[in-house]
Amino acid sequence: MTDPKNEPLVLDLVEWIAREPRDYAEVMEAWRTSCPKLAIWEDASDRGLVVRERVADRLLVVATTLGRRLLETNGRRSAG
Repeated sequence: MTDPKNEPLVLDLVEWIAREPRDYAEVMEAWRTSCPKLAIWEDASDRGLVVRERVADRLLVVATTLGRRLLETNGRRSAG
């Protein structure tokens, strides 16, 4: 279950990814944490807001339709 206090960070992550697909390694370097109270990547992924996609030989993270809808609902920018 998502901690409501983390919602702004989840929105930040989805917004960052929605601007352009990101390499999975880049996302993990920037957003993965071992702190159970700040499971931002896990929250966004578990909620279906972002997904991993293999494109050619790259593993990318992209915002889903649900993630883009959440951004719009919260007055955040969503490219594409």
